Amino acid sequence: MNAMTLSRRGLIGSFGALAGSALVPRAAFASAAAEARFPAVSRMIEGYVGSGKLPGMIAALGAGSSAAPLDIARGTLAKISQTPVDMDSLFRIYSMTKPITGMAAMMLVDEGKLRLDQPIADLIPAFAKLQVQVTPDGSITDLRPAKAQITVRHLLTHTSGLGYSIIQKGPIKDAYIKAGLVPGRASRMPLPGLEGFKPLANLAQFTEVLATMPLVYEPGSVWSYSVGLDVMGRLIEMVSGQPFDQFLQDRLFAPAGMDSTWFRVPEAQVARLTTNYAVAAGMLLPIDPGRSSIYLDAPPCPFGGAGLVSSPRDYDRFLRMLLGFGKIEGRQVMSEAAVRLGTSNLLPEGADVSQSFIKGNGFGAGGSVGLGEDAGTYGWGGAAGTVAFVNYRAGIRAGLYTQYMPAETYPVHREFAQAVLADVTGKKAAV
Repeated sequence: MNAMTLSRRGLIGSFGALAGSALVPRAAFASAAAEARFPAVSRMIEGYVGSGKLPGMIAALGAGSSAAPLDIARGTLAKISQTPVDMDSLFRIYSMTKPITGMAAMMLVDEGKLRLDQPIADLIPAFAKLQVQVTPDGSITDLRPAKAQITVRHLLTHTSGLGYSIIQKGPIKDAYIKAGLVPGRASRMPLPGLEGFKPLANLAQFTEVLATMPLVYEPGSVWSYSVGLDVMGRLIEMVSGQPFDQFLQDRLFAPAGMDSTWFRVPEAQVARLTTNYAVAAGMLLPIDPGRSSIYLDAPPCPFGGAGLVSSPRDYDRFLRMLLGFGKIEGRQVMSEAAVRLGTSNLLPEGADVSQSFIKGNGFGAGGSVGLGEDAGTYGWGGAAGTVAFVNYRAGIRAGLYTQYMPAETYPVHREFAQAVLADVTGKKAAV
């Protein structure tokens, strides 16, 4: 791999806040080439799995858009499993769904079916007249009319002013949950704060109910993590004439050779599915066992913000396609112009990121991007410990896969980016 100049912030600034047994043997299939090329990544993975903090972890790393990925793996699908994690194991990627939805949207922007600065009320009139909280996360009755319309750009960059049940506090959070506006799944077990929660039936209903809620911020004014990419899934349905999940299958997954990425894991593939854990008081509590996972059921909606399960091999193909500017193995999945635009900084002028966890970075179509000397990095992480990115300057792609919640329990996202930086540039990883 090319040890081009990369700054620490360019690799890790986007991911730092996104949040077994000590005798676990090294996986027999671990790539010796990968171990030698990425010693810092190897040490990181060994540290988590060898210490028993996590039952399994795998990194998929590659150069350019043509070379097959190298993998470094430790551990098993679950604490009680004997099956080692590998490139075909299945992981809940949660918010790593967002870059996929973002690139699907960029296809339609490229084709002229959507415009970045198009008001979404053009397609969903219920969003035409919105109210904004006078105090963010405060009263949901002390409101004022929105001064601006939500646009496609706002949805893609988390500047729409929409809320998120995993981010907001107080009455607006409670109102989202009560209305069924929780765009994701974690467990069959009742989780604190979600007792009695009833999901909405489809993306059309989700967006119509969402439009009745007050905005947290004025559209275009503040970067605030939101359900914007879930709304984007509905817009994709409307302008493509296909269900969102079918559009992804036909236009992205099949052309890119991604045959293990689903909103619902087929019953025949259950043996590949990892177990997801909650970390509490240093213990791992299984909240979604692979063999009985909620992801074996059809989801209420194909959520574009956090709904997918994928394998390291599949997601690496997505990254390969991005590094190839839309092309993988000779097939042009999306145009070069669409990739370049989607991986560039699309934040509206003047949007405040000073209090956000992307501070110092920009944001593209569903993923964070580096700025200035850090330009060229694009990617995002997930709520259960996964993270993936490309860096165009170095010509690298990197993904890390494990399963635990909440993601901020361990600094996995930050440490992985630091380790990749150390291995690519030869610089010592910061502690």
